[in-house]
Amino acid sequence: MTIANWQEQLRRGKLDLAILLTVSSGPRYGLSIIQHLDAFTDLVVTEGTIYPILARLTREGLLAAEWVEGEAAHPRKYHRLTRQGVKRLDEMKRQWREFAGKIGRLMAASEGAHRDSQ
Repeated sequence: MTIANWQEQLRRGKLDLAILLTVSSGPRYGLSIIQHLDAFTDLVVTEGTIYPILARLTREGLLAAEWVEGEAAHPRKYHRLTRQGVKRLDEMKRQWREFAGKIGRLMAASEGAHRDSQ
């Protein structure tokens, strides 16, 4: 596996979490989610990527969507977390922190072993 392939797999694996985190502070429409991710992370997400994920998260019951008219030239579809989405987000954050802690321990042990062998 090349580093580019590994990075792509890592990016895909964290997009659901990143999207749920983005809408956790309040309803957002697709372009607003893209802009938020761009402003706070290095996740470059296109419309062709975000909308299928939003549709899937809605089908799974993690997001609710509502069309809002009048604030722009065309209606915008706002997405918000459902109760199930809040529960899933809490679990995903717990698992993310747990996994990151384990990888952090492995990295520290590897770096320590590397220093000891020099």
